Amino acid sequence: MAVNVINEKCKGCQKCVKVCPFNAITMEEKLAVIGPSCTSCGVCVDACPFNAIEKTDEASHTKDLSAYHDVWVFAEQREGKLMGVAIELIGEGKKLANEIGCKLCAVLCGENVDGLIDELIAYGADKVYYANAPELKSYNTDAYTKTIYEAINKYKPEIVLLGATHIGRDLGPCLAVKCGTGLTADCTKLEIDPEDKKLKQTRPAFGGNLMATIICPNHRPQMSTVRPGVMEKPKYDKSRKGEVIKLTPSFKDGDIRMKVLEIVKHVADVVSLTDAEIIVSGGRGLGSPEGFDLLREFAKKLGGTIGASRAAVDSGWIDHAYQVGQTGTTVKPKIYFACGISGAIQHLAGMQNSGYIVAINKNENAPIFEVADYGIVGDLYKVIPAIMAELDK
Repeated sequence: MAVNVINEKCKGCQKCVKVCPFNAITMEEKLAVIGPSCTSCGVCVDACPFNAIEKTDEASHTKDLSAYHDVWVFAEQREGKLMGVAIELIGEGKKLANEIGCKLCAVLCGENVDGLIDELIAYGADKVYYANAPELKSYNTDAYTKTIYEAINKYKPEIVLLGATHIGRDLGPCLAVKCGTGLTADCTKLEIDPEDKKLKQTRPAFGGNLMATIICPNHRPQMSTVRPGVMEKPKYDKSRKGEVIKLTPSFKDGDIRMKVLEIVKHVADVVSLTDAEIIVSGGRGLGSPEGFDLLREFAKKLGGTIGASRAAVDSGWIDHAYQVGQTGTTVKPKIYFACGISGAIQHLAGMQNSGYIVAINKNENAPIFEVADYGIVGDLYKVIPAIMAELDK
């Protein structure tokens, strides 16, 4: 069902505006206007004393889906540096665009980050929509939402992809509500249906015990946030050429309700699990938090970083920023060492696509050995020092 205003009956009393629980109704030229965030709950219909609001069959108000085209990727950048997940999404978005038969576009917001345009094109973008403004220097929910929503409204992309980062998880829902469309969060796989070219969005459900594939058949754009570290990064081709379309955002008083006073970096910003080529992770099998001292030494010798299972984090042995798995970070290093980790499905969901998996565990029946390329049954406090001794040679 859809909710619509009968302009001839509307008296501009604003009662519908006051009762709407989703702030979806505004007044324009003394007439009520239903916005895209309307859920058709019908509260306004009952509140209107003039019978000026009615519910109608939504089928008669379905969007013209043929007006939407191209795949858009939000090119997340911080302090002028393109985030790894944005590069991954360009690679994945290019595959989707090729299957649909359209162009892959990147949306870049910031202040004086022109240098990133060539980088986006070199990675595979056919077009770059670039918004350059002082208000966009640091991520701001209101400023970024307004800028990108206006671009979506004007150019009508078929698919919009964002990284499932802190920024993407904030921006994605805001854009989806403004656009009146759905959003599938935390996707690990994207496919195009060969029959009707719809986007099939797959994400873990029920704690990672099964995978759910979701579609958005009646609304556009189709929107997803995608886990960092699960998609392949495309090759960098400096010879590629692309088109640049400049966006001209303008902000009035009240458009931006928040102000960034200070950016405070914490351990999660220092730990770059998604970019690490070698990760040495520890679990409950370490026995104590001191076990991570050994893993740090081992990781340093290998030129990698440490990670942890949820059990180790829940035990208070290490910060959540190091957690790998369903409720932590999804990683895809060249080599992943699982030390004292049994291999719960939630942990496997976050590391099973690593290049090589080396498992070290006392229990020869531990599930981790089922996904490991190399398995060592033994005491990690004896095995790891022995490996380090060989490395020293």
